[in-house]
Amino acid sequence: MEKKQEPPLAEAVRRLQGVRVWVVEDDPEWRALVAEELVLHGAVVRGIGSVEALYRELAVDACDIVVLDVVLPGEDGLSAARHLRRIGDMGIVLVTGRGGAADMAQGLSAGADCYLAKPLELPVLVAALHSLHRRMAARAGSAYRETAEPARAAAPAPDTGTGWSLRAGGWELCSPNGQSLALSAAERAVLQELFRAPGSPVSRERLIAALTSTPHDFNPHRLEVLVHRLRTRVRDATHLALPLRALRGAGYLLVPVQS
Repeated sequence: MEKKQEPPLAEAVRRLQGVRVWVVEDDPEWRALVAEELVLHGAVVRGIGSVEALYRELAVDACDIVVLDVVLPGEDGLSAARHLRRIGDMGIVLVTGRGGAADMAQGLSAGADCYLAKPLELPVLVAALHSLHRRMAARAGSAYRETAEPARAAAPAPDTGTGWSLRAGGWELCSPNGQSLALSAAERAVLQELFRAPGSPVSRERLIAALTSTPHDFNPHRLEVLVHRLRTRVRDATHLALPLRALRGAGYLLVPVQS
């Protein structure tokens, strides 16, 4: 008897579960179609109509991957890719009707991680996003290992005394009430540092070093945005507040439960 194959969609849901993807496309019908497809595959999606609107969103929030159409009203996707690559480490996927080798080379030189030509099959986009997110997670893990002490990197996170824990290799945050949240690579890196020192301040410099191999090029404001976004996501997912306190001039502190 032939073994029953698992439905492809179920597999895809696991692959993109929790990945935050922002789709920048001026065609509302195509934007809605792409967003619907990615949501079906587990991604958290935001549809945006222009690069200018994207920048406004980035001022208050962040994502894992941006899918950019090249031809957009106002600033185009190539210019946006160059700017995004300078200010952040999100994944960048360019989508365009111009699929020649020279166009692809220009897009990759602008800072794109992936260049996809139209007409675009949605399963190809889903597969590309999964592959890119997997590479981003691997890069983040490599950067963390390069900046952390070997013995500390290999050691499991100790009991924090907070009731919160990291599981699945640090990719899942579990709350005292049994709820869980899938983490991005950046959130995982920050929480691993905090969970290693419960009750003790962790400097911003140490947290930034866990996020990037080039800390001098890192905008410290991005750490504040990341922590703010993480707190919001934790509260929405678990209905509890993450016991994380900002210490002026000192960094952040994971606060143990007072006995």
